[in-house]
Amino acid sequence: MSRTFIICKPDSVERGLVGEILSRFERKGLSIVAAELRTLDADTLDRHYEEHVGKGFYGDLKAFMSRSPALVAVLEGPDDTFAIVRTMMGPTNPAEAPPGTIRGDFGTIMTENLVHGSDSNESAEREIGIFFPGL
Repeated sequence: MSRTFIICKPDSVERGLVGEILSRFERKGLSIVAAELRTLDADTLDRHYEEHVGKGFYGDLKAFMSRSPALVAVLEGPDDTFAIVRTMMGPTNPAEAPPGTIRGDFGTIMTENLVHGSDSNESAEREIGIFFPGL
């Protein structure tokens, strides 16, 4: 079994899409191992997005991700669960995301694209450690 990390971003919580997003993952056969609704603080966001700190868009990203609660969760499934989740999410830009993907079905703008998913097993391990230490 493999684990990955997701965030149902503030826009998905505000739009009432968290249940739909999680149910898609569950219908795919993935299990929710941990989940928590929380408002993300500056320190946590700086650790999570460390590769983006200092970039021109980072201030807006940080403001968006901390403006209201987000649902952070760990999903478990077969090897490379992160890849299954990334495929289900669709491309970052909702305009390029095909129907049937989360972003293709519900996304409207690139800067508020509903969901984050780890991009590798290594990233998943690091991100799970940030949000669910000891899991």
